[in-house]
Amino acid sequence: MSIQNPILRGFNPDPSICRVGDDYYIATSTFEWFPGVQIHHSRDLKNWKVIAQPLNRVSQLDMKGVPDSCGVWAPCLSHHEGTFYLVYTNVKSFNGVWKDTPNYVVTTEEIRGEWSEPSYLNSAGFDGSMFHDTNGKSWFVTMVVDHRNGLFFGGIELQEYSKEEKKLVGEVHYLTEGTELGKTEGPHLYQKNGYYYLLLAEGGTEYGHAATVLRSKEITGPYESHPANPILTCAGHPEHGIQKSGHASFVETQDGDWYITFLVGRPLSPLGRCTLGRETAIEELVWKEDGWPYLKEGSIPRLEIPESKLPSVPRTKEETLVDFGEELPLDFQSLRIPKDESWISQKERPGFLRLKGKESLSSTHNQALIARRVQSFHVEASTLLEFSPKKFQQMAGLVFYYNTGHYHYLHLTTNGSENFLSIVTSDNFSQIEQEPISIGKETRVYLKGEMNHDRLQFYFSLDGEGFAEIGKELDASILSDDYVRDGDPRYRPAFTGCFVGICCQDLVSNSHHADFKWFEYRELG
Repeated sequence: MSIQNPILRGFNPDPSICRVGDDYYIATSTFEWFPGVQIHHSRDLKNWKVIAQPLNRVSQLDMKGVPDSCGVWAPCLSHHEGTFYLVYTNVKSFNGVWKDTPNYVVTTEEIRGEWSEPSYLNSAGFDGSMFHDTNGKSWFVTMVVDHRNGLFFGGIELQEYSKEEKKLVGEVHYLTEGTELGKTEGPHLYQKNGYYYLLLAEGGTEYGHAATVLRSKEITGPYESHPANPILTCAGHPEHGIQKSGHASFVETQDGDWYITFLVGRPLSPLGRCTLGRETAIEELVWKEDGWPYLKEGSIPRLEIPESKLPSVPRTKEETLVDFGEELPLDFQSLRIPKDESWISQKERPGFLRLKGKESLSSTHNQALIARRVQSFHVEASTLLEFSPKKFQQMAGLVFYYNTGHYHYLHLTTNGSENFLSIVTSDNFSQIEQEPISIGKETRVYLKGEMNHDRLQFYFSLDGEGFAEIGKELDASILSDDYVRDGDPRYRPAFTGCFVGICCQDLVSNSHHADFKWFEYRELG
């Protein structure tokens, strides 16, 4: 038996792995999706489940108005003396020469429980991490944003963190500008065999991405480069099934084995578009006689690796049908704002999920939208909608969504005298609407979408049995980092992935509601 890569499928990038006893945890980035940070749990490094989304209050994570692909970047999860530490950046702006990147840390003693209010660290850069030294000191290490002369990547800095004062203290130490690969970010520190090892993400988070290692006898440096850097990369191998490998973290098992987790992408074609976003993979790591870490086999991550020596704990099969009369699964996240009774309710109409229409799909403030990750190349999503729009500015339906400028939306609306089903595609913020189909006075409709690699086809039914195609086949590949990043540069960065979900807009009064009975997500291959 083997571990298949990726281990965390669909938009789960920037993995920070942490072991506590027999339990393994990986924290991944969530960007503008709320609650912030996904924490995945495993005991065998193969089967993983999301168990917590710790940043679940506005006091911890205020993202209203943040641009697309900003918000929570590259969290770092660590554990020290009975306490979990979660470092994260809440990126406020990124386009232009200056970047606003405040960094925070929250703590808890119970990873599934409530996390503390945040302590502010600094805003010098992003991708910060916490390192707990064997001498009792804790350190914050981060990349530095340098806006001078178009440099951007300014190297790596280190500063002590006072657990008592809950802030950074003392001198700031400049560690390194990185290797010749450049674009140095994602720093993590480790201690082994009398050295401090600095693991970096370099080469950019696209097809040149890589992981490099430096080391020093002193935590403040100087740091020397690994003789075989980069230790992990897919650059130069476009035929390989996984790409973009980098932004990594190490973990040692209770048996003394070592592994490295890292982000990857799975393109639809060589060096093409990755509709599933950036995912998380794992590889075996070995320490050789020269005292440096290496992948067990070469520097190109494998599509599958042998199972660990850890006892296997199979994951329970996930239900494909979500009945909205029951508790909403963690899979469903909202955009930028918490789920609260002001716009989402399972109480007002028992057995249904009620969405009170808010702003448009172009809004970065108040959207009534919940969605889950698309985690396979061939999926089908469907829902039962009951909606009585009064004006043409009121809409509700099923959406395949990348960001405020890129989505495919099948929705119910009205012209005041009869109701219509309509499909709107937003491509680089240009909206294309297909010919609406009248359904008369009907207010109850089944909606379905099938996404098969780069193709998306919508369907509808009035009785739930006979589904008919609606609209033409759509280009699903526009719902990818690669497409968005290659488009209008004003709308970069692009770091997320495709979601599918339900939403409601009321551009008249921000109050008219739609009711959803259930939502089904099925992976077809």
